[in-house]
Amino acid sequence: MALFRALPTSIGATSKIISRSVPAVHYHANVLDHYENPRNVGSLDKNDEQVGTGLVGAPACGDVMKLQIKVDNNGKIVDAKFKTFGCGSAIASSSLATEWVKGKTVDEALALKNTDIAKELSLPPVKLHCSMLAEDAIKAALSDYRIKQQSKTKEKEETS
Repeated sequence: MALFRALPTSIGATSKIISRSVPAVHYHANVLDHYENPRNVGSLDKNDEQVGTGLVGAPACGDVMKLQIKVDNNGKIVDAKFKTFGCGSAIASSSLATEWVKGKTVDEALALKNTDIAKELSLPPVKLHCSMLAEDAIKAALSDYRIKQQSKTKEKEETS
């Protein structure tokens, strides 16, 4: 009887050790850092004229990424937030992207490339689509921001 009671405990302890060690085998330390301690998780007010929202997804793997930026009156990104439903690489790519866009101008942020994100996170080829999603999310957020600014300018011209 004692043997059967000890066996499940041992198996449980072993599977906990295995489940903790598996991600380290598959993911680089930079990915694990951003996955375990994601930066800038959350949302900004999408109705704010200074906020641009990008929502992108990858049908092949099911990853969905929302990235938002807040731009000051000088065209500098002062805040960025994300919410991602996806694998560790997608979450890490989102987290890194929000860190990188903060403090940049809209044009500087537009120049960020997925290859830079992939290199920083040491993503394997099979996970490159995660860095592509992050780049697409940045571009979509910047596009949304610019559309809002054009609408704001147009409204001011019509009331003048």
